[in-house]
Amino acid sequence: MHDLGADAAPGVIVIDACATLGTTLVVHLRGEIDRFSAAPLGALLMSAAADGYTGLLLDVARVTFCDSGFLAVLRWWPRGGRDLRLINPSRAVDRLFRAAGAAARGPAVLGPLSGVMAT
Repeated sequence: MHDLGADAAPGVIVIDACATLGTTLVVHLRGEIDRFSAAPLGALLMSAAADGYTGLLLDVARVTFCDSGFLAVLRWWPRGGRDLRLINPSRAVDRLFRAAGAAARGPAVLGPLSGVMAT
């Protein structure tokens, strides 16, 4: 039997709170965001976009782990002129965005994720 390591079990992301401010969706996230747990978040965001929300404010203070699955869910949101902001980045979120920025050879690689974090 092989040890699959830390990624053997899918992460668990919890939406602590969700509210609206006009056409902006405000979501407070908690837990781990990986390629498995990001799918429900992606579905929520697709539904919000279809319902006409043009802004997304994600409070990520309580995110304990995140990987490229989180980036993949967020990357498409700003298409069509929608606004994306991350507030209160946890260490895990900050580490992911720093790593993604260090790996990028220019803003085109990160695309709409450039400059989305605010504290």
